[in-house]
Amino acid sequence: MTPMPRIPQQRSTFTRRLPRAVATAACGASLFLGAVSLAQTAPAISDDIVRLGLILDMSGVYADVTGKGSATAAQMAIDDFGGTVLGKKIDLMVVDHQNKADIAAARAREWYDTQKVDAILDVAGSAPALAVLEVAREKKKIVVFSGPGTERITNDLCSPYSVHYTYDTWSLANTTARATVDRGGKSWYFLTADYAFGHTLQASATEVVKARGGTVLGAARHPLGSSDFASYLLQAQASRAQIVGLANAGGDTVNAIKAAREFGLTQSGQKMAGLLLYINDIHAIGLDAAAGLMLTEAFYWDMNDQTRAWSRRYFDKLKKMPNMSQAGTYSSVMHYLKAVQAAGTDAPEAVMRQMKAMPINDFFATNGRIREDGRMVHDMYLFEVKTPAESKGPWDYYKLVATLPGDEAFMPLSKSTCPLVKTAAK
Repeated sequence: MTPMPRIPQQRSTFTRRLPRAVATAACGASLFLGAVSLAQTAPAISDDIVRLGLILDMSGVYADVTGKGSATAAQMAIDDFGGTVLGKKIDLMVVDHQNKADIAAARAREWYDTQKVDAILDVAGSAPALAVLEVAREKKKIVVFSGPGTERITNDLCSPYSVHYTYDTWSLANTTARATVDRGGKSWYFLTADYAFGHTLQASATEVVKARGGTVLGAARHPLGSSDFASYLLQAQASRAQIVGLANAGGDTVNAIKAAREFGLTQSGQKMAGLLLYINDIHAIGLDAAAGLMLTEAFYWDMNDQTRAWSRRYFDKLKKMPNMSQAGTYSSVMHYLKAVQAAGTDAPEAVMRQMKAMPINDFFATNGRIREDGRMVHDMYLFEVKTPAESKGPWDYYKLVATLPGDEAFMPLSKSTCPLVKTAAK
């Protein structure tokens, strides 16, 4: 992969317009991407531009599953839309939050207050996402999430200005845990990332396991970005649970599965269930170690002609296939821009009404819709990872096991604690 260009760090406050395919971010981190503006304290900015922002992990544990790939997908959507909407140029701004909620919140506040950002179209990681959600609520600005998983975004913390687009912890647990228990995996032990996403994923999976007659024998929590899983895997082995559920993501999931193979955990009869696995993770792990894993995704590049056509365009840019969050980012940016066009304005209230009124039909979703709680409802897919003998080449990794309609895959509104749902029901 071609190294990303380095931009000299500026000590003073500034506003900078970078050339296409180059961007810069907070704390001197260099990113990439076209027509990106960034400022610590900026002068007044004219409102003849529609500005979209992405607050991502560009260098940490989630960089491979969001990062440059999500930014590339967003720019593809802008380019495919034509680069303008309502006669206004569309600019994309990208920043690295370093997996810190305070940095994410500060950047969102600055963007909304001084940069006239119209919408933030993704925030990687659940803790940063929840922090940005509160800023967007306060500022009455649109924020859409494809990277984070915590179901709280559309449950107790739902907002009239937010959309959870690609997946959530409830849908992952509901699909993967249900299938695993039904296939005989009755006793579980969790390796859980110790932050909002991991906690809610474990809780959701636990609910499904118990509801279907299984038991949970315990859990070991690890910090984000763990490099050593030895002690956690020893606890999992000692539990003698049939299933070791991985309530983590990104590099943590990859490292845990690789370490489990080295420890002989799977060879001894225990099985692993990845509650959030991306195709990037399978590529990093390899089919020798990942074969047979069950996982849930909202998208797979090789499902049909539409997914293949878009994914090959993406592959031409990054030399790897997109995952569900990256495909969801493209779809959400396109849906937002279509809503702006249909509403005839970029005013948040009007655009959000239009986003909820318009169905979503593209390579990512068929007859998708945004509910009153902000959940974008669409089909979810249960896959099994192929063996090396079954795979025909790089990125040919999944076998489709089942399709869950959106109304079955995501939390029903009858279980929701979203105040918007209660208001709508009155």
